[in-house]
Amino acid sequence: MLAPFSLAAYIILETRCTTPNRAISLPQSQDDGLPRTSLKVSNLANASALVYHALRSFPAFGDGDRAVNWCGFYLEASVFLASSSKPNAMAATSRAPVLNLGPFNGKPACLFIQCIPGKSVCADAFLTSETLVVSDVESYPGHIACDGETKSELVVPMVLQSNGERKVLGVMDLDCLALRGFDENDKMGLEKIAKLLIDGCDW
Repeated sequence: MLAPFSLAAYIILETRCTTPNRAISLPQSQDDGLPRTSLKVSNLANASALVYHALRSFPAFGDGDRAVNWCGFYLEASVFLASSSKPNAMAATSRAPVLNLGPFNGKPACLFIQCIPGKSVCADAFLTSETLVVSDVESYPGHIACDGETKSELVVPMVLQSNGERKVLGVMDLDCLALRGFDENDKMGLEKIAKLLIDGCDW
């Protein structure tokens, strides 16, 4: 039954594998016509849970030494102002954009990321608006090691296009215990999920 789930759950439950035991992508029939909702935090929470557990159930990842060990969102500080009139202390004093920890699955993570070039994979993806696939996080300058067991990372920027304006809302971040844990198919599949989450929520 899909009824109890929010839009994010509906999106991800409707995904399928592009190649045997591998990446997630969306059927063409789901590209249009999805209802919009203001429950963005609920959608992101369901999205992080479903991607996390779906990937851990795939043989290519599993729950062993190739497992996805973190899946979640970091959102630009102003996105949180809809529910709070006061920015956090770092956002209030920082000259650089600040990403706040959003819904996630995995071990506890950094509460804030200051978006300075070269200071983290999430910061660089946010600042460049480009998806980053990092095969070995130890070789990435400025990598933030929230979980020392993480070996590779995939970060997708969440870019809202509205009324001719463009705003980077934050990033969707996945970590893996294996080197070279993510490939081009994973990149394309997660970009589609991120886009549908953006298009399906009122920001």
